[in-house]
Amino acid sequence: MFKTIGFIGTGAMGGAVAKIAAAGDPSAAICLANRTRDKAVRLAAEIPGAVIVSNEEAAARCDLIFLAVKPQVMPQALPALAPVLAARQDPFVLVTMAAGLTCETIRQLAGGPYPVIRMMPNTPITVGAGAIQYCGLGVSDEHLAAFAALLRCAGTVDELPERLIDAASALSGCGPAYVCQFIEALADGGVACGLPRQKALAYAAQMVEGAARLVRLSGQHPGELKDMVCSPAGSTIQGVRALESAGFRGAAMEAVIAAYEKNLQLKEGK
Repeated sequence: MFKTIGFIGTGAMGGAVAKIAAAGDPSAAICLANRTRDKAVRLAAEIPGAVIVSNEEAAARCDLIFLAVKPQVMPQALPALAPVLAARQDPFVLVTMAAGLTCETIRQLAGGPYPVIRMMPNTPITVGAGAIQYCGLGVSDEHLAAFAALLRCAGTVDELPERLIDAASALSGCGPAYVCQFIEALADGGVACGLPRQKALAYAAQMVEGAARLVRLSGQHPGELKDMVCSPAGSTIQGVRALESAGFRGAAMEAVIAAYEKNLQLKEGK
């Protein structure tokens, strides 16, 4: 479906998505553009057949164009490409992963009513266990299906109404940072109890991974699974009590809400 796929921006997330796209369709030509050319060169060395291009070349020749720049940069980067996009006679689709920027905003910055896909990936896509939420504006069902198929090896690829994308970003996109903080804190607790640092980190990470798989595969509510571990007068319920006393659940909820509110501010350029 997409013969030539371009990436404008090859940072951590753009680079990760580029590798996934290359794996998803090995026959597609991958074009990489980045303000710092060396970064694009390093990424190209990991993607067989990838070529280095300028932003303008990517905008002019690719039929799927990933705009992998920060939301604060988009108002400068995209209008600069507007004349190139306007001159095209062939169809293309723009893909944005900038937090807080709607499909309509991308259209306005690009200077035309172009088809736009908005996606929100998270960092676990780099190990095939991530989540990508996406929506489209002016994009055909065929192109949306091809986009989802292209990125299928990222993990979960789920279409969502755009009104829910900012909430999904605050939970799924920002969430790995919260979980990594949790893993680090658990490991610190293990070290405080005498475990070697590397073993404590390994145990904490494996436990979180296993608990997440249990939630997904069992179909049981997390609260029910928590209760299964909390024996009367046991050690686990005392740990749960300590977490509740420290406001653990409230803090986790506030983290998601704070990130969501920031996404809304980004819409206003703040």
